[in-house]
Amino acid sequence: MNVRRNRPASRITSAAAAAGVTALGLITLTACGTGTADAGGDDGKVNVVASFYPLEYLAEEIGGEHVSVTTLTKPGVEPHDLEIKPRQTAELSEADVAFYLKGLQPAVDDAVAQSGVKNAVDAAELGAAEHGEGGHEEEPAAEHTDEHGDEHGDEHGEEHPDEHGDESSGEPEAGGDGHDHSGGASDPHLWLDPTQYAEVAEGFAKTLAEADPDHAAAYEKNADALVKKLETLDKDFADGLRNRTTDTFITTHAAFGHLASRYGLEQEAIGGIDPETEPSPARMRELHTIAEREKVTTVFFETLVSDATAKTLAADTGLKTDVLDPLEGITDRSAGDDYFEVMRANLDALRKALGSG
Repeated sequence: MNVRRNRPASRITSAAAAAGVTALGLITLTACGTGTADAGGDDGKVNVVASFYPLEYLAEEIGGEHVSVTTLTKPGVEPHDLEIKPRQTAELSEADVAFYLKGLQPAVDDAVAQSGVKNAVDAAELGAAEHGEGGHEEEPAAEHTDEHGDEHGDEHGEEHPDEHGDESSGEPEAGGDGHDHSGGASDPHLWLDPTQYAEVAEGFAKTLAEADPDHAAAYEKNADALVKKLETLDKDFADGLRNRTTDTFITTHAAFGHLASRYGLEQEAIGGIDPETEPSPARMRELHTIAEREKVTTVFFETLVSDATAKTLAADTGLKTDVLDPLEGITDRSAGDDYFEVMRANLDALRKALGSG
């Protein structure tokens, strides 16, 4: 299937998945793997070790009863901070397939390389099959190009270079300057764009079909069902964020570039890609200016990272705080039990913050 950027969700087709698997080299697995202690041993199932929640969820949804899935990142652990134990490296070496997202968790990248696992599937390769490097930088979703295109050109296109140009050219801030509007290659959080997550799902279904041809039809059926749900979610975001009063939202963590790009929004992050990065005083002053100019109402924080910086900025600017969850893991504090429930909670939070609901 092929998700064309900025096209209606119904255009998701199978070409991107095939391209993604071609990019990975059409891996060959055995349905009866060597197994791990957690995966249940030699039970005839494809043993998948996923690096963290979004990939674990996707593997379980597509694999169903024919796949045993374990995760390296336990609930409540911030994925960026994950430390890999020797036992987990051993699990990787014995897995039929390691499913990870290169660039998100350096410890996992190292463990995958050290484990010698032959079938390592990088979700970024599946999600980038259609777009290429940085391909999501082209333009916002079609629905918003019509509604906000002139506004972006008049209000944002000229103002931002003038107001940020001098500051951005100064001393760089740790972890990036917080400007990440396009969902480019520097932001690994591709699952927050439902269309990219659908591409990963389709590509992984092809991978499982290669691993276990006897159940290929089941994997395709499960992937099709998941993609349809993602199409609906994408449409709900596009429709739900219409008629907003501002395009700009402030977050503690620059995790929402792909989501912002998909729906024509502007993410302003207090820190960078690393959620633990402390912002510079210059960045905090800049955010004060942005919040006032763009009529920002809310500073978002997340469940797995301290909310102290967000609350400080909100108190200084008179803004509200709310949760926008990057869905790196599900805990008791999450606003839902799975990907779709939390994403819909994110939509509700964005609608309130942007004046759409």
